Amino acid sequence: MISFDYYRIFYFVGTYKSFTRAARMLGSNQPNVSRAMNNLEENLGCKLMQRGKRGITLTPNGQKLFEHVSIAFEQIDEAEKELNKDVNLECGQVTIAASENALRIVLLPVLRDFKTKFPDINIRISNHATPKAIVSLQNGIADFALITTPLTIRAPLTMEPLFNFREIPIVGPSLKHLSEKPMSLRELSTYPLISVGRDTGTRELYVQYFLNHQLTFQPEFEASSTDQILPMVENDLGIGFYPEALAADALERKLVYRIPLLEPIPERTFCLAIDSSRNLSSAAIRLIETFVRESNRRELLHSYSPEKEQ
Repeated sequence: MISFDYYRIFYFVGTYKSFTRAARMLGSNQPNVSRAMNNLEENLGCKLMQRGKRGITLTPNGQKLFEHVSIAFEQIDEAEKELNKDVNLECGQVTIAASENALRIVLLPVLRDFKTKFPDINIRISNHATPKAIVSLQNGIADFALITTPLTIRAPLTMEPLFNFREIPIVGPSLKHLSEKPMSLRELSTYPLISVGRDTGTRELYVQYFLNHQLTFQPEFEASSTDQILPMVENDLGIGFYPEALAADALERKLVYRIPLLEPIPERTFCLAIDSSRNLSSAAIRLIETFVRESNRRELLHSYSPEKEQ
């Protein structure tokens, strides 16, 4: 098989019509270029170029070969440019499957800074409940998924825990008195409860949480998303379980009130899941690294929080 390097040298000779200039561009010398072209002609069994005082002239066979070789090398050059842009994050697309809580608490704050640094990366987000986000990842629709426990994954999917979060029971103004002293879960279950629908990790968590205390989780109202729980609570429809971080503003404005529970609600964890059998783009890898760094930063801040010092 003819050496690819011969064709590369031929491309430069045909482009510059000069052994000397081709050698200079290749970082070689004129004798090496001349020897390579002699070998190429010998291997192909035909004359490719005429050497003259005014430089190189391609023969009809040489011109035919050069047209094909030019297309190949121009495609290679274009591919190198595209790869260089991808590696340097000057282009690319990342598709993320995210649960609702992960979207609001984890994804959006990180994306804001990431897009500032890499404005040419196109980000596509599909908002799913955790089980559907996992299916999206399994089907190759998403590059990675940001999801919340409880969850179950199987190889080749792998999971990286990011950080924990907690949900709290909240009530509206008409039930404000429930926030004045600790309440048992049994007593809380006598009031109307608001929950997200079935087939979500959140619903599964509370079914198990109530079962662990010999109770049945029977919400009176079902919301299609976590976002809907807060306004339903504000309008006194019942008690809702809501992420503490997302409830902070409404609590401060006294739109809702926190119920202190005697039985602590289990902590949940935001996780980053990938399919280890797939290769990810440079942009996806960089974004994943950003989430992991943010997770480490939060862990460090938590370790040195004032509560820990006391």
